[in-house]
Amino acid sequence: MDTLEQPGARLKKPREDDTMILFSNINKWYGAYQALADVNAEVRKGEVVVVCGPSGSGKSTLIRTVNRLEEIKSGQLLFDGHDIHAPMSSHALNKLRSRIGFVFQSFNLFPHLSVLDNIMLSPVRVLGVKRSDAKARAGQLLERVGLSNKANSYPAQLSGGQQQRVAIARALAMEPPAMLFDEPTSALDPEMVGEVLSVMRSLANEGMTMMCVTHEMNFAREVADRVWFMDAGRILEKADPETFFTRPQHPRAQRFLSDLRAH
Repeated sequence: MDTLEQPGARLKKPREDDTMILFSNINKWYGAYQALADVNAEVRKGEVVVVCGPSGSGKSTLIRTVNRLEEIKSGQLLFDGHDIHAPMSSHALNKLRSRIGFVFQSFNLFPHLSVLDNIMLSPVRVLGVKRSDAKARAGQLLERVGLSNKANSYPAQLSGGQQQRVAIARALAMEPPAMLFDEPTSALDPEMVGEVLSVMRSLANEGMTMMCVTHEMNFAREVADRVWFMDAGRILEKADPETFFTRPQHPRAQRFLSDLRAH
């Protein structure tokens, strides 16, 4: 195993007083169905939080509230001190979203653009970066995710794992202070999962603030600073990985881990 991928190889640990994402009494409904119920939690700067739980537990809904892809009904959500769900213009919301790196499970690359142009697009259009600077930065990011030789390829010419690594590079091109991952490996064939998790591990080792919804429990155990376990729209348990995987406190978390081991 590469040194960077070993548990405990993180270069930076979170400071107690630095909060990047703060959920305060978050509630959300879809009609009569309550998707999030009284969620209170925080992600500190430099911290990696993995959100896990059974399907339908509210994990993806929760992470999508951070960049307002999902609206909340009540509560307050702060990102780096900014109230994400406060009334604001679409321009102000887009400016806030540009600082929140988001990687979807379905890649969401533009099929008509080359890999390089996919990565350059937002820095040029949203941040006003010169094309020459954006191109140089895109090249650096492609090297970082191991795809320097794919700059002129199109998404359809790439494997799923390669497309997801391009999506990560695209998010990083905006130089966000935090990265959100919504089940980034769930659409991949098993042999492609490792290459994406390897990039995520390297980001964690470099001190990137990360919130990850994932079913990859080995990744959670190796890389996370904290694990949040959700069910029925609530966070039932928050613990460091060692405690969560060896001594879970909540009966629902105990059953979830027991079922995982059985399979």
